[in-house]
Amino acid sequence: MPGGRFTITDARIDEIIGDLLRAGVIIASLVVLAGGGLYLINHGTELPDYRIFHGEPSDLKHIPGIVKYAFAFHGRGLIQFGLILLIATPVMRVAFTVLCFGLQRDRIYVGVTLIVLAVLCFSLAGGTQ
Repeated sequence: MPGGRFTITDARIDEIIGDLLRAGVIIASLVVLAGGGLYLINHGTELPDYRIFHGEPSDLKHIPGIVKYAFAFHGRGLIQFGLILLIATPVMRVAFTVLCFGLQRDRIYVGVTLIVLAVLCFSLAGGTQ
């Protein structure tokens, strides 16, 4: 920290972002795999009824319900939680770059990246309805 200012190189940022993306995809994949295994253990012998469409339970249509089912080790909940983690991975990358640009005191890139982050969050929250 020369002169009281924190510096981080672009190469180090790229390395951290690569590690973040890799870890996010691996963790999400493991969660989906565990959920798929649990789902097959519990429901693998059931015969599907193609005459009547059965959607997801209402609890699995919103994040709090998905988290509740995932922490209760329900297969469907774990699968959907893994997909949420997969979607959150690039969002975390954008959030991390906001932090890095802030540490580098690059106001223009902080502003642009905050706009990108806001658009991502707005679209993930449902956008206009």
